[in-house]
Amino acid sequence: MCGIFAVAGRPDAAELTQLGLFALQHRGQESAGIVTATDGGFQSHLGMGLVPEVFAGGEAAKLAGRVAIGHVRYATTGASQLKNAQPLIYKTGHGPIAIAHNGNLTNANQLKKKLESRGAIFQSSTDSEVIVHLLARQEGPVEDALIASLRQVEGAYSLLLLTPDKMIAVRDPYGFRPLIMGRIGATHVFASETSGLTLIGAETVRELEPGEMAIVEGPKLRTLKPFAPVPSPARCVFEQVYFARPDSVIFGRGVQAARRDLGRALAREMEGVKADVVVPVPDSGVSSALGFAEVSGIPFEMGLVRSHYVSRTFIKPTQELREMAAMLKLAPVPEALRGKRVLLIDDSIVRGTTSKKICKSLRAAGAREIHMGITSPPIVSPCYYGIDTPRASELIANVHAQDEIRKFLGVDTLHHLSLSGMLRAVGKGDESGWCTACFTRRYPTPIPDYQVAEAVK
Repeated sequence: MCGIFAVAGRPDAAELTQLGLFALQHRGQESAGIVTATDGGFQSHLGMGLVPEVFAGGEAAKLAGRVAIGHVRYATTGASQLKNAQPLIYKTGHGPIAIAHNGNLTNANQLKKKLESRGAIFQSSTDSEVIVHLLARQEGPVEDALIASLRQVEGAYSLLLLTPDKMIAVRDPYGFRPLIMGRIGATHVFASETSGLTLIGAETVRELEPGEMAIVEGPKLRTLKPFAPVPSPARCVFEQVYFARPDSVIFGRGVQAARRDLGRALAREMEGVKADVVVPVPDSGVSSALGFAEVSGIPFEMGLVRSHYVSRTFIKPTQELREMAAMLKLAPVPEALRGKRVLLIDDSIVRGTTSKKICKSLRAAGAREIHMGITSPPIVSPCYYGIDTPRASELIANVHAQDEIRKFLGVDTLHHLSLSGMLRAVGKGDESGWCTACFTRRYPTPIPDYQVAEAVK
């Protein structure tokens, strides 16, 4: 998962982009970068680490240009190295090009082998670079070259492309990842989530539609839909369940409202459960726990306190670091837990090791019983569209039965929200148009780079 942001038509475009990336920091913590377009070329600053670390010296203010694109990254393909930090910059027959990509191409390896056999030399190990090499071999205006290139790729992309005189935003025909258009007066803004727009005072115009391209040239914006229609959109449901910020509106729904409805749905499915307090796993579990408490009548309690000085555990690059960060991040509140029957609410269980440590800490703090409710179905298959879920063999629900998972976690009962319950909650009655491959093993597109279940990401 990554975050992308763009500003077109302001002398302080880079500084606004830096602020936008702050609001998208939850989408990627490995690297950050900004590229601006000047007369005939680019200026850029990229680095490893968080946005405030990469731009600690006021580098954004030094980037001239009225158009900027930015990126925060966590790796789904390619190592966590500076050479893979985005936006990526290249010299091509179309002139200099910078690209920022959120998503994952499922046929990138196949395309890369073909391109290398024709003389292409890759600078990075990311799938995003494949798009540039395809584009460099196309004729005509850069937007036509981009369209021809994207017609050859499979998978997920919400994409920003910058030239010295154009900025292009495009979303794949399935609409896996969100991409929002906004405005500040005559200035055009694009962001992965509305939280980025809100921070800089931009008005949300609308979500870029699946398969839609927006081209900004000077003060003018035009849109087109150049790709063949697909049977149905495949919006990533996990964006609503976990990844997006609660104050964002994506896929037509407020994230906080969707998560509260997930909690309400879970409470209805767990009707009759006996507990003294409903405790969320912060932060993504808070809204759901409020919804659960509302329907069940069980009091809500912040039995876990989160340190906001520790970054998100799910997107740490190694499991060992994830577990360490989880323990630094979440501390139990003994006064809220001692002697209580605790109903613990979380959004998902991936490997199970972090959840086990949390439950162990609740026991140590005096919880008498732990009943765990998960606001999504069991994750049984890897995501190949931009979320770094592990190999199938590392997904606890893929290799263990529900009761085995319960025993591993050390909880008294365990309940996952049903697939239909989840889809009704996030879609308000509309169960169509979602990607649920991680829960169902049903992938909306071909995945030729991952023909074996144990694909190496």
